[in-house]
Amino acid sequence: MTPEPTWKVGELAARTGLTVRTLHHYDAIGLLSPSGRTGSAHGSGHRLYTAADLARLHQVLCLKQLGFGLEQVKEFLTRPDYDPRAVVRLHLESVRKRAAELAELGDRLRGLSEVLDREGGASPETFLQTIEAMTMIEKYYTPEQLKQLEDRRTAGGAEMQETIRRAPQLWADLQAEVRAAMDTGVEPSDPGAQELARRWFALVAAFTGGDPGIFKSLRTMYQNEDRVSGTDVAAMRPMMDYVQKAADAAGIKHPGQ
Repeated sequence: MTPEPTWKVGELAARTGLTVRTLHHYDAIGLLSPSGRTGSAHGSGHRLYTAADLARLHQVLCLKQLGFGLEQVKEFLTRPDYDPRAVVRLHLESVRKRAAELAELGDRLRGLSEVLDREGGASPETFLQTIEAMTMIEKYYTPEQLKQLEDRRTAGGAEMQETIRRAPQLWADLQAEVRAAMDTGVEPSDPGAQELARRWFALVAAFTGGDPGIFKSLRTMYQNEDRVSGTDVAAMRPMMDYVQKAADAAGIKHPGQ
């Protein structure tokens, strides 16, 4: 009969990537103590980890990665209704969720890489604006909305890439026209102001794809934040109010209505 495999603490540490100190700590607090020994049956010799100990170690690490503290793990493992299969399923769900988050982060970093490639370098201001944009986007958009925006960007091909490239200049030109209309006293009911409103919401629709949820998230971000990606949003708000009045006068509807 083949003897049951066992591992000394150093061997187990080497195989698992854990430290000997960690395994000794688990032993000291009664979380995971080696159940085998070398030598005589009277308790002498080196302590050895058995296959059952490995199964318990796996459960300990699963629970730790699910966010439980060591004392919680210890208490959890002693419950009469404890089910190791449920822990594995929970851990699998957690890993899959984390994998999705990492994939999303990968998309963000790929986008940043493309920006840096186009600009030929990365200044501190570029990084500051990129971090700011990432923070704002993840604050106001749901993961589903971000996925939808990314899918539109990818599916749009070269035409979408060109639209994205031209968007900052298009917005700058349009805002200059809106500001000029406001400064010269053009009323929102004027056909010229209403045409500006049509162009304004057409640019918004190019970003949102006409999705009401994405439009609402975008509007909420611009209502709550004074700066977004280096843009002075506070200075834009009077223009946004003017455009909305012109749109109302012309009966122009946006996805949020």
